Amino acid sequence: MRSRFAWWTALPLTFASTAAFAQAPDTASEPAASALQTPATPAADAEDIIEFSSDQVTYDNSQDIVTATGSVRMQRDGNYVAADQIVWNRKSGEVRAIGNVVAMNPQGDKFIGENVVLTDTLKDGTVDNLLIVLESGGRLAATKGRRSGDLTILDNAIYSPCPVTTESGCPRNPSWAITATRVTYDPTSQRVHFKGGRMQIFGMQLPLLPIFSLATGGAGGGVSGFLVPDISISHGRGFEVALPYYKRLGPNRDLTLTPHVYTKKLPAIEARYRELNSLGAFQIGGFLTYGRIEELTALGEPQETGEKGIRGYFDANGKFQLNPLWSITGSTRIATDKTVTRRYDITQDDRLRSFINAERIDPNSYISIAGWAFQGLRVDDVQKRIPIALPAMDARFRIDPPALGGVIELQANSLAITRIEGQDTQRAFASARWDIRKLTNWGQEVVFTAYARGDVYHTSNAASTLVPLYRGVDGWHTRGIGALAIDVKWPFVGPLFGGSQRLTPRVQLVFTPATPNLDIPNEDARAVDLEDSNLFALNRFPGYDRWEDGSRITYGLDWSYDRPNLSIVSTIGQSYRISKRENIFPDGTGLSDRVSDIVGRTRIRFGRFIDLTHRYRLDKENFAVRRNELDLTVGGEETYAQIGYLRLNRDIDEAIEDLRDKEELRAAARIKFAKYWSIFGATVLDLTGKAEDPLSVSDGYEPVRHRLSIDYEDDCIALGVSWRRDYERVGGFNEGSTFSFRVSFKGLGR
Repeated sequence: MRSRFAWWTALPLTFASTAAFAQAPDTASEPAASALQTPATPAADAEDIIEFSSDQVTYDNSQDIVTATGSVRMQRDGNYVAADQIVWNRKSGEVRAIGNVVAMNPQGDKFIGENVVLTDTLKDGTVDNLLIVLESGGRLAATKGRRSGDLTILDNAIYSPCPVTTESGCPRNPSWAITATRVTYDPTSQRVHFKGGRMQIFGMQLPLLPIFSLATGGAGGGVSGFLVPDISISHGRGFEVALPYYKRLGPNRDLTLTPHVYTKKLPAIEARYRELNSLGAFQIGGFLTYGRIEELTALGEPQETGEKGIRGYFDANGKFQLNPLWSITGSTRIATDKTVTRRYDITQDDRLRSFINAERIDPNSYISIAGWAFQGLRVDDVQKRIPIALPAMDARFRIDPPALGGVIELQANSLAITRIEGQDTQRAFASARWDIRKLTNWGQEVVFTAYARGDVYHTSNAASTLVPLYRGVDGWHTRGIGALAIDVKWPFVGPLFGGSQRLTPRVQLVFTPATPNLDIPNEDARAVDLEDSNLFALNRFPGYDRWEDGSRITYGLDWSYDRPNLSIVSTIGQSYRISKRENIFPDGTGLSDRVSDIVGRTRIRFGRFIDLTHRYRLDKENFAVRRNELDLTVGGEETYAQIGYLRLNRDIDEAIEDLRDKEELRAAARIKFAKYWSIFGATVLDLTGKAEDPLSVSDGYEPVRHRLSIDYEDDCIALGVSWRRDYERVGGFNEGSTFSFRVSFKGLGR
């Protein structure tokens, strides 16, 4: 007991010195100060000293009671107490705090009351009509509470993370709360334990387990425990309940295990591990079940086989920053069969991608060494014919030449594509590009470009590629590419209708000699289409395997108009091929003739309420609309409507699967009809018919998916009921309808 004695023996001297400091010295106060002098005592240890301040201190010598009044503040070992008055009985060792009492523990939790009795450690004690404000934002209130060590035990208590007042300060009932006859709060484990508890949600009483606990979170992050379950009903799985369990393995690591129980399928288990370390972050997840293996018919219908086995899905991704320049990024997604991801609603993708990429980035260079692999989930995907790209290397260096001016970019690239069954291709090239920008005295912006590249290709088994345009010729091939270009813009700016407009004519000349293309396989330049985004590109093919040879002139017009709350940006253009040699663009892409189709884009924004974007391509012969794309958003962040329409009517050869025509309508809307209530709906319709795609199985009006949900969300709870219907056959699987119920209790940890 020496430490306690030393501390409390020194306390009257602290009181006296504080009072002397707080009050101006006068003749009357000098005798009182001298009366407080006590015999010398051993010096208190540093950890036994209490920091103390108040406006006034009195000492009753007969009763051995010290009373401090007026903004009293006490602190010891991270425990803090503030009150209007503190009375200390030296005989019993009791410290009573009275009036506007606020006590705080080292974890940051606040204990608020009117009459608090503490021990000499400032940790243990009892409180009447206690309110605890947790560091995580939650609140605990009780008729009586006591602190014993790190534990706080409350009688007849209520817990809620919700605000108990409105924005104007008026009282309000929390959306949800938990009441219990006894509550134990442990700030060390960041858990609140309830005995005899009941949950109140919007006034409704729901029973809990006899002994129930929840995590409060806090500065240390989340804590282990069960999370809110997910409940849904679907056509293929029946009634589903998923109950996640979160395990905190450390401040930088956690594991979530989620068992799934279905009425139409055998149970499944899902797991996800996450870690953040000194190099970066990564996560690993998986889904595992046991059941009948499905296969796809020629029409894409899933049918069960007589075999049973393990069905699952695995994914992982992460990024590691090895040093300020080098990083490694990776991702992998693998499924045991073509229908498992759709059957268990894991992902809607029809292809799974895996890659690893090492990158070095600095202001003037970029190096990438990567590998790519894919898994096909569509009915007509043959896995052995899907390519593996390894390695895929790309290096670029930017140089500012002092003599020439402008910027020079050097590039080296190599790619090896391997198929278990099918065509294999290897390529390597090196290129140099020089760009210099000038401004004339009349205000024209002129950009000069010079480009040179040398390619080496090797291919084998070219005959196995079904589309002749993509094959190439077996063996080794070399190719030299060169181009000179000049791009001129001449902007004119002036006022218009109370705003300002800018009119910019633009002309580009590209000179490039004839280039051998068809002997080289086409692996990365297949989905070519003339758009406003590539109209003025040096090469309008999307990849490297095809080069647009033949000199050409491209011309267009940019126009913009701005005034308060209104902005219009529009562009339109066309190109003309100067050389007469045969081109390599497929018919219907808008680039197959000497004169290209007309492409354009217009975007209109009215404040933050209307946003309209229209992209189009017009046939040069009869002005038929070959591409018509419209995206419209009306409304704000909480209430809005969106409409999207796309029609591709290009009449491209049916054998080129990368350029199939389609027509699609998308619509979505969200309406906030009350302060916390909203309704959301979305639909996608496939309008493709024989006129757009002769191979389409759609009848011209085929629903793809529907979504409908009703949601409630306030400061501490989010509820939602949703319906989803999928008609699209991805991986040969038709999901059908799914009903889901979502609930999220805010404030249950972090």
